[in-house]
Amino acid sequence: QNKGWMRNPITDLLYLLMSSSLSLYSVFLSRRAHTVTVLFILTCALVYVTLLEETPQDTAYNTKRGIVASILVFLCFGVTQAKDGPFTRPHPAYWRFWLCVTVVYELFLIFILFQTVHDGRQFMKYIDPKLGVPLPERDYGGNCLIYDPGNTTDPFHNIWDKMDGFVPAHFLGWYIKTLMIRDWWMCMIISVMFEFLEYSLEHQLPNFSECWWDHWIMDVLVCNGLGIYCGMKTLAWLSMKPYQWQGLWNIPTYKGKIKRIAFQFTPYSWVKFEWKPASNLRRWLAVLGIIFMFLLAELNTFYLKFVLWMPPEHYLVLLRLVFFVNVGGVAMREIYDFMDDPKFHKKLGQQAWLVAAITVTEFLIVVKYDPNTIMLPIPFFITQCWLLGIFLIFTWTLWRFFIRDITLRYKETRRRKQEAPADRDRPLGNGNTAAPSGRSKLNGSSDTLRQRKA
Repeated sequence: QNKGWMRNPITDLLYLLMSSSLSLYSVFLSRRAHTVTVLFILTCALVYVTLLEETPQDTAYNTKRGIVASILVFLCFGVTQAKDGPFTRPHPAYWRFWLCVTVVYELFLIFILFQTVHDGRQFMKYIDPKLGVPLPERDYGGNCLIYDPGNTTDPFHNIWDKMDGFVPAHFLGWYIKTLMIRDWWMCMIISVMFEFLEYSLEHQLPNFSECWWDHWIMDVLVCNGLGIYCGMKTLAWLSMKPYQWQGLWNIPTYKGKIKRIAFQFTPYSWVKFEWKPASNLRRWLAVLGIIFMFLLAELNTFYLKFVLWMPPEHYLVLLRLVFFVNVGGVAMREIYDFMDDPKFHKKLGQQAWLVAAITVTEFLIVVKYDPNTIMLPIPFFITQCWLLGIFLIFTWTLWRFFIRDITLRYKETRRRKQEAPADRDRPLGNGNTAAPSGRSKLNGSSDTLRQRKA
């Protein structure tokens, strides 16, 4: 208006919408939990359902709605009353919400674990009637020729057949995992180790059978490697970014306000993860445990949909990945704090505890629902490779944290013993040498004793 712009109803509407959005956002920015407000709205909703709504005579529908209502009430309680975690952006309530979702998901897994195999699979029909039906797994192996001369129409058809929705999913997944772990070496180790796991377990799940170039070129180098690279670049930008926050209403321009809103979804401050696995035994075992749990959670993604008969493109598979994206970062931060500063963080964080419990529960469901697949014998040469790897890790751990330390302590003790006689034989200011007091008394050397006393 100051620049002489022509005002019209559309512009007024846009300004009104922007002002309303900023007003709602200012409420969102407040650090108050709004416990009374949430309790009042929840009570009004329950009163409406009790007094003004007629209950349908459908038992299945009422059961579903009752379960959903119970979960919503628990989420309302948790969002307003749960303990805050290490993250505060975009809002502490956002992370409290995912903490409560973690509890609900773990309880759901426990319920599935206590069902029979048939009942558990048929229970999934209550969530989606299309579930509960065995589905064939797609084999990603087969013809592994990069250039197929027999196909004159499209010799590179094998490459195009592998370019499905999982390619961007791999890239995005490893980009987010890099933001969680914040270490290039750990990400690459997990990426390569999972490809070895696919090689080792392709006799159990058919979709682990992939071409060599699909394993090492498309997955490790292209999708995973590019995702890790972009993640490390983002981490470098976040580490150098100045964290000086200004109140929303103290910013004079709308452009500055919108930029401030966008930066609300970035960290409030930055903590660089320095894992240092070789510094001591505790950190080394912690890093090994993190890598093991990461790989187990990755395997659970494939085995769960296999034993519960869920197609890869089903929305429940996607929701599980979205769930781990939101809770994984908090869990990794809590694990790092617990490992890096055990005097201040005396117990494992709540989100890390729940994520570990969920990973173990998912694996137990897989073991219970399809033990025949899990117990298929691994080929002998693959078993030898894994035993060799475990032996090398055990040997290096024994040498690095036990044999090497004992050797260093022995050398240090020996060096001090060798330096002690030299100190005793070192000449004093008058040309005499220092000798122990007891020996000088026995030898009758009173001069040396008086000099030492002086």
